[in-house]
Amino acid sequence: MPIELKMPALSPTMEEGTLAKWLVKEGDEVKSGDILAEIETDKATMEFEAVDEGTIAKILVPEGSDGVKVGVAIAILAGEGEDASAVTSAPAAAPAPKAETPAPKQEEAPKAAAPAPAAVAAPAAAASGDRVKASPLARRLAGQQGIDLAAVAGSGPNGRIVKADLAGARPGAAAPAAASAPTAAAAPAAIAAPAPAQIPDIPHESAKLSNMRKTIARRLTESKQQVPHIYLTVDIQLDALLKLRGELNKGLESRGVKLSVNDMLVKALAGALMEVPSCNVMLAGDQLVTFQRADISVAVSIPNGLITPVVTSADTKSLSAIAAEIKDLAARAKDGKLQPHEYAGGTASISNMGMYGIKQFEAVINPPQGMIMAIGAGEKRPYVVNDELAVATVMSATGSFDHRAIDGADGAKLMQAFKRLVENPLGMLA
Repeated sequence: MPIELKMPALSPTMEEGTLAKWLVKEGDEVKSGDILAEIETDKATMEFEAVDEGTIAKILVPEGSDGVKVGVAIAILAGEGEDASAVTSAPAAAPAPKAETPAPKQEEAPKAAAPAPAAVAAPAAAASGDRVKASPLARRLAGQQGIDLAAVAGSGPNGRIVKADLAGARPGAAAPAAASAPTAAAAPAAIAAPAPAQIPDIPHESAKLSNMRKTIARRLTESKQQVPHIYLTVDIQLDALLKLRGELNKGLESRGVKLSVNDMLVKALAGALMEVPSCNVMLAGDQLVTFQRADISVAVSIPNGLITPVVTSADTKSLSAIAAEIKDLAARAKDGKLQPHEYAGGTASISNMGMYGIKQFEAVINPPQGMIMAIGAGEKRPYVVNDELAVATVMSATGSFDHRAIDGADGAKLMQAFKRLVENPLGMLA
């Protein structure tokens, strides 16, 4: 019996993806473990492996297709002994519903000889003049894309508009409806919808946003809009840490391990979170969750954006183990080889831009985490050492805290603990 190969969920937050590239073609024989395609998720470009053996009978979704929903059939696999050429491609119509949404409205519009029929199209979205019935996700996407929800027919319960209903809608699609029947419900939606940015008449190149870049834009916008950030900065002397790092690297040289400053800062942040558990938290609705270990998300820049692989149990791991893990995670992140569990979760994040010479910056919290530590460059500065002015290697570290979950005083305690561990790094080895 033919097997439908469906769009997999390759990350916990994935709802749709881009089928970037097929690595097989119709007629190819595949076995379990073969790489079938490259799929761009909201986190990274990942490989899709075959689970069953058989012959690729039909490719239903061509490579380069955007917005392929999780669970949609993308190919048909003929089993052993089956005639691949006889397999039908009925499931190929799965993506078609995108074009079906606006169709009923186009049929009704020519019949509108008087204003009365125009009022018939509106109840699909707004019943009896009430506010438009739409899911929060659909409402947010409509605002971002400039779509008037009053002109969109809902397919959800009681005509509720869901995300899938927006697929066939166009920005500003409500204008004709508003002209035919300018109701009080439609007017505010038309005003609130942001107009698409006008590109100035300047030589330029345009590139389509990747799913990762779209997700970054959405999540960071939500974070700044919904999470009240509080920022706390401390200056930290690095000389003792740099000296210890040099000594440890000499001892680890025979094992092929080389510690970076960032490896040691990850360990210091994990230790500080365990000392101040009120900062090792996340807000979950009406609950405050306090974690009993420190899993540190480490920001890694990759060609298509940013990803945060997680060092689990960083509070109990040795510095050499943290260094080896970060090196492996970063390398596989840049190659798009991370598995979902390796970049999902984390109790706090660290972002280091010191290697770019950035003295200080304020990082945006990665929800649902409660804080992120931003690390600036270590540089020679005039600094008071033992009550005397001297020259020392100093860096600025800024903690961004979710003020709904973490009080300023608790954030200050974490910054103090982090500073003490970095300036007295032997405490991290105990």
